[in-house]
Amino acid sequence: MSDLAPTTGGAAAKTDGDNRYKSVQQKLKTLATAMDLAGNELEVLLRGMRTNAQRSEGLAVDIANAELDRKFIEMTNQVSVALGGAAVEVKKLHETAQEVSGLAHDTRRTHARLYEGLDDLRSSRPEQTPKPGFFAR
Repeated sequence: MSDLAPTTGGAAAKTDGDNRYKSVQQKLKTLATAMDLAGNELEVLLRGMRTNAQRSEGLAVDIANAELDRKFIEMTNQVSVALGGAAVEVKKLHETAQEVSGLAHDTRRTHARLYEGLDDLRSSRPEQTPKPGFFAR
């Protein structure tokens, strides 16, 4: 049985049509946090896979030294190679999660730099803002 269990801390952001400043900021924060958590979990998985690959390689040597049937040595070596290959792919996934996390954090900062002042202005005035497209007539 695996030690890995799904977590609920990295829930995806809702994909509603709410594009107000604070809503977009929250969605970007949720995405960045989820990617941070995924990156951490993938790092743990990667270490475990590498450890298990090394253990199965050592086990294959022990089986060979015990002069057991050759098929057991080959099967154990195949497990080691498969875990090593899977670890390479998990590493790529981990790097991608880190990249997406960084981009989400950067996007959130850029979004804040561009639109926070406008949101503060619109939020602090007593008059209601016209709906989008009102001035396009």
